[in-house]
Amino acid sequence: MEMQFTDANFATEVEQSKGLVIVDFFATWCGPCKQQGPIVEKLAEKYAGKIKIGSIDVDANPEFPGKYGVFSIPTLKFFKDGKEVETLVGFHSDGQLEKVIEEHNK
Repeated sequence: MEMQFTDANFATEVEQSKGLVIVDFFATWCGPCKQQGPIVEKLAEKYAGKIKIGSIDVDANPEFPGKYGVFSIPTLKFFKDGKEVETLVGFHSDGQLEKVIEEHNK
């Protein structure tokens, strides 16, 4: 199941996490985000127990989107052992995301 990241848990769940973590930065009013959301949820189910996948609402949680320079949404950021390793801006298919997951989940 997809996690819900917030300003309160982001440092613990993402920055201090071991392994691969994918963060979907979104807003409820964003059309492309509404398309990206179900794909992220599907990948969270597929990779459950292997990698951590979740989303953060940029309007409700402005601290970490600002810290990581998220100016366009949807933005997906990939973190490995707490370090940012990849950024994808805009809508991406499940195939595109799986390719990046496999590249960083070695």
